Amino acid sequence: MRKISTLLPLLLSAFTVLAQPSAHVGDTTIKLKEQSENIIKEGTVVKIENLGPLINTGNPEMRPTISADGNLLFFIRQDDPMNTQYNTVPNSQDIWYSTRDTAGKWAKAKHLNASVNASHYNAVYWISPDLNTILLKGAYRDGQYFGTGLSMIHKREDNSWTNAEMLKIRNFGKFNMTPQLGACMGHDGKTLLFYMTDKKGSFDNDLYVSFLEGDDIWTAPKSLGKKINLPDYNEMSPFLAADGVTLYFSSDRPGGLGENDIWMTKRLDNSWTKWSDPVNLGAPINTEGSEAFFTLDAGGEYAYLTSSDGAYGASDIVRVKLLEKEKPDPVILVSGNVYNAKTKEPLTASLVYQTLPDGNEAGTGVSSPVDGAFKIVLPYDKNYSIRASADKFFAISENLNLDSLIKEGYKEIHKDLYLVPIEIGQVFRLNNVFFDFDKYDLRAESNVELDRVVAFLNEYPNVEIEMSAHTDSKGSDQYNFTLSDNRARSVMNYILAKGIQPNRITSQGYGETKPVATNDTDDGRQLNRRVEFKIMKN
Repeated sequence: MRKISTLLPLLLSAFTVLAQPSAHVGDTTIKLKEQSENIIKEGTVVKIENLGPLINTGNPEMRPTISADGNLLFFIRQDDPMNTQYNTVPNSQDIWYSTRDTAGKWAKAKHLNASVNASHYNAVYWISPDLNTILLKGAYRDGQYFGTGLSMIHKREDNSWTNAEMLKIRNFGKFNMTPQLGACMGHDGKTLLFYMTDKKGSFDNDLYVSFLEGDDIWTAPKSLGKKINLPDYNEMSPFLAADGVTLYFSSDRPGGLGENDIWMTKRLDNSWTKWSDPVNLGAPINTEGSEAFFTLDAGGEYAYLTSSDGAYGASDIVRVKLLEKEKPDPVILVSGNVYNAKTKEPLTASLVYQTLPDGNEAGTGVSSPVDGAFKIVLPYDKNYSIRASADKFFAISENLNLDSLIKEGYKEIHKDLYLVPIEIGQVFRLNNVFFDFDKYDLRAESNVELDRVVAFLNEYPNVEIEMSAHTDSKGSDQYNFTLSDNRARSVMNYILAKGIQPNRITSQGYGETKPVATNDTDDGRQLNRRVEFKIMKN
């Protein structure tokens, strides 16, 4: 017989808003072993580390959510006098946060503002890698609490947050009978994972996935399949790692150490119903009690979770270093700023990254309205085109070819993005146009970039351009001129074949006559080998 899970809500206050059944559910603590004991696991000492008194207090701290870069931590604090509804709601739970400095020290936790902590039981389910979007517990309309569901907030130019607005999820009403609901989001910003049930009065949740369709509409929740969702067992608190493949979740399924344990599985294809056999993470992460609300940064080295070891209060935020086999696949965290190429001023813009040569959208983001900063997470084994997008600008895309890199582990790189205003005389570099060595036949990876030029010319029917190609200084002047001229003509012919009128585009090869960098280094020569277009008439 199964034990009654200690993950049942601390408080349950259910009521109906309009025709939508809804419920407030308090998140619960996780019982871990005494933290003074180290555990030797496969020859490695594994230790639970308490994050200390600047985060943990005599009040319960629960449900951590860590940012992709590992430097911003959200969590719940219960019954703190600063909680928005401390005086009116027993056991109120508000969102608090802490930042980590370059030395790895966590700052004293702060209360997130009252407009975000508008419900009785608040929680952050996800923070985007760029730190500009937060997924919240609860359904809100223009910042007013509406009922059970999920909502988004976005950062403004003054560093405040917009009013929360609920996600529009198809067929979601089918699941609104659940007394528990939780979620996480993939770092691509397009994949949403739930735990919930459509069985009235049941605490046996299943895991579901939903995808962003466009226009802020999400697909109907889809079960993750029979290997994940076992009949008559409770699957909950999913966490999708930065690789988009590795899933951690809590379950009371057979084979665990206690009531609810943390399990790990890997997605085997894009159906989201085929998974590797779930593996129990074992002690010290799992104990005789109940574990849930497991979270990782993009580096995947440390897991953050909740402990009831009693070090500071009824429950604390702790972390534990994972063994190699418990980690997700490594990824790259790309950070940078979006700039106006003409003025060098920072811009807020949408971010799009696509895989090449298929052009599939791998994820989205947004640069900060304050300084144009962005962060995105990219799994290895893909070739990516990355660009910003804003009205009245053409994006200079960047290329990150990760499909030939050996997985050396988690990396962080910096790459700025530029947007060029659409004006006569402006030059637009096409970084994702590719030719084989000494050839002028376009490679398939070029189609995504050139289709953007076609779309641009269709959007601005009065624009006329010159398409140009350039080489480095290796080879004779005549050879370089001929090669560049043929390459420029190949690009022009591709665009003409898409229906653009011939009088709107000319081609010109310039060989090595217009370098933008030194030809004395490999990096300089690479910058000089390029395809560009220039606006001649607008």
